[in-house]
Amino acid sequence: MKKSGIFIYGILFLFVAICTYRLVDVCIFQRDYYKKEFDNIKNMTIKGSTAPRGRILDVNGKVLVDNTGINTLLYNRTDRTARMSEVDIAYQLGEILQFDEKKFTTSKLKTFYMVKNDGCKDLITEEEYQLYKERKLTGSDLEALKYDRITDEMLGTFSFEDRNASHIYSILSTGYYYEDKVIKKNLTDEEVVAINDLDLPGIRTDLTWERLYPYGDTLRSVLGTISTNGVPAEMKDYYLEKGISLNSTVGTSFLELQYDDYLRGKDATYKIGDDGRLELLEPEEMGADVYLSIDIEKQLEIEKILKAEILNAKKLQSARYFNHSFLLVGNPRTGEIIAAAGLQLVGDHFIDITATMISSSYTVGSIVKGATMSVGYANDLIQEGKTVIDSCIKVYGVAQKCSWTKLGRIDDIRAMAQSSNYYQFLIATRLTNPNYRWNAKLGATKEHFDIYRNMLASYGLGAITGVDLPNERTGIKGRTVSDDLLLNLAIGQYDTYTPIEVFQYVNTLANDGTKLKPSFMKKIVKDGETVLEQEPSVVGHVDMSASKIARVQKGLREVMISGTGRNYASSSIQAAGKTGTSETFIDTDGDGKIDTNTTSTAFILYAPYDDPKYSMMILSPNISAGGHKYAINMRVVRQVSDYLFS
Repeated sequence: MKKSGIFIYGILFLFVAICTYRLVDVCIFQRDYYKKEFDNIKNMTIKGSTAPRGRILDVNGKVLVDNTGINTLLYNRTDRTARMSEVDIAYQLGEILQFDEKKFTTSKLKTFYMVKNDGCKDLITEEEYQLYKERKLTGSDLEALKYDRITDEMLGTFSFEDRNASHIYSILSTGYYYEDKVIKKNLTDEEVVAINDLDLPGIRTDLTWERLYPYGDTLRSVLGTISTNGVPAEMKDYYLEKGISLNSTVGTSFLELQYDDYLRGKDATYKIGDDGRLELLEPEEMGADVYLSIDIEKQLEIEKILKAEILNAKKLQSARYFNHSFLLVGNPRTGEIIAAAGLQLVGDHFIDITATMISSSYTVGSIVKGATMSVGYANDLIQEGKTVIDSCIKVYGVAQKCSWTKLGRIDDIRAMAQSSNYYQFLIATRLTNPNYRWNAKLGATKEHFDIYRNMLASYGLGAITGVDLPNERTGIKGRTVSDDLLLNLAIGQYDTYTPIEVFQYVNTLANDGTKLKPSFMKKIVKDGETVLEQEPSVVGHVDMSASKIARVQKGLREVMISGTGRNYASSSIQAAGKTGTSETFIDTDGDGKIDTNTTSTAFILYAPYDDPKYSMMILSPNISAGGHKYAINMRVVRQVSDYLFS
């Protein structure tokens, strides 16, 4: 036999051997694997799009966020659905559903025209096809040329039915094949029956769920938002790693996002039949309910009081730059938030900005003096009970700084009660320059600033609180180090703090120096069983003896008895608190330059003094720009505290 024949027979033998090996491998050795793959293809399943989310309720079980079911038309493309069948589906649905002409965009019409006219191949010249073959034009280039050459006259041949079908087709043909496409929501019962009678492949009507808010805009920003069309693109990888379908409705902000793992329901599972129709395998399952520490009755009353006083303040010319306040009420023993209101007046209506309490920051003035006084106690810079004459301080290169009025002879308690700036300046000078004399330099360093900021942070000011809302930010720490600015820091006139930081701060004062994490969630319930319950979470302690912390508390109590806060609450409540006033600066003409001085006010309170049941903070930025300063904080706190303790 010739060598060429032997070679050919050898090739044939090798081919047969390889085929035999592959056949044996597939049929015997990897039989289970390929059977599983075959079953997966034959029994292909998809997930539904919107299982009902769990509800959000207040501490007493009143529903704050609920679900409402709506009839929705959905489409899920399978690998058995061709383009032309989608065109046919679009026309059949168009006989039942008619859309607004505004939805019939030129882009949709041109795409539909191309599909109906064999891809408009005749709009490309032979020369252009040759350039494509030579790879001098791309497929995208040809598509762009086709689009450009489809004229208005060509599109003018479309009837309303054609244009209507073009919109439906654009929904059917875009996106991933495994995604539910929402064609229309809020179908009538008649439309549901008519569409189901068509029995179209990949088409189904389903009851999908949207959020319902029984209390309107109350706490709307804190409650958060959910996605309206599956997982947001920027969160795709995160949810895929968790095994969540991209069709799922997920929380996208604040409490809906924070507790999404519990609130999110389990989507229904459908089997794709050989004809492309869907068969329900597993029904959807509702998510768990989240109970908050919010008491909605208290929330509504507190909002009512705050709104009325904001409107009263706006009657004054001096409040022309004032437009919002924050008010938080909580339980200092647990860190729970009972009511939270951030209200901004825009025109003649209020908008809820409560959620910005974790990100917007302000200079808060003298309310920080509980913490800055602690710098004096902790570093043995204060001799308890020793008196000094309230005066002014003059640091080299800086104008003299004084208290808000001449307070006479004061000790540490009266200094707190009457909000003496001079007493705070003495602490700062003793920390930096024990030999300070009038007009001398203090020699303030970053380390001195750190001593103050570390103490402030131990109370909650200038640090992340850990509140159960995503994307919390701290206030702004000034970067410049100077004698003048250290004195400003000591009286709350330099760094800025968020409302939630101030809330944690007053709780720490009330809780004998133990810092607790603020929280909204009370418990999470699934099918009647509590799956998670919030316990008080200690996140730090003020590094100071109990006796010295008690001294700070005594000063805060005196504020309410004989000091600057004596009119803020009834004496029967036996509260402790602190007033705060800060000089602030704003840009009134939008040119990016600060041009106007304003006054902002803040106040903190806890009561009763010896066994706190409630804590409170209020912040009113830019309440005055000269002239009479409306006492909004005092008026609000007086009414709220009377209500809480009535």
